[in-house]
Amino acid sequence: MVKKSQSAIEFIILVGLMLFLFSSFLFVFQQNLEKKIEQKRNLEIKDLALTIQNEINIAAETSSGYQRSFSIPEKIIKLDYGISVADGFLYLNTSDSKHAIGLPIPTVIGEIQKGTNTITKINSTVYLNTP
Repeated sequence: MVKKSQSAIEFIILVGLMLFLFSSFLFVFQQNLEKKIEQKRNLEIKDLALTIQNEINIAAETSSGYQRSFSIPEKIIKLDYGISVADGFLYLNTSDSKHAIGLPIPTVIGEIQKGTNTITKINSTVYLNTP
């Protein structure tokens, strides 16, 4: 009788240990997955901001008469964000306030928006979405 109860206790301890190890493995895996998602969001936000900065810099360096349209996505990896141009900087920040970036740009007149944007240069002045 003693052997059966000892075996049962050993089995319960073994199952508990396996559950603990499995739970620990899942926890570590989840943490790594969350870090990769955060890194991907940071990269996407930085890439979008650099692309917009590049579009504005190209327009500022070209001659008068330059015009180009470019698109800005509505969301970044299923996350809403805000974008604005003010005081010689391009600002981009997510709605959860976990990600933000500000990049210097030449002076522009107009506002940037999600969707299609038209950038033009007339008489040495860069215009965003203005007729």
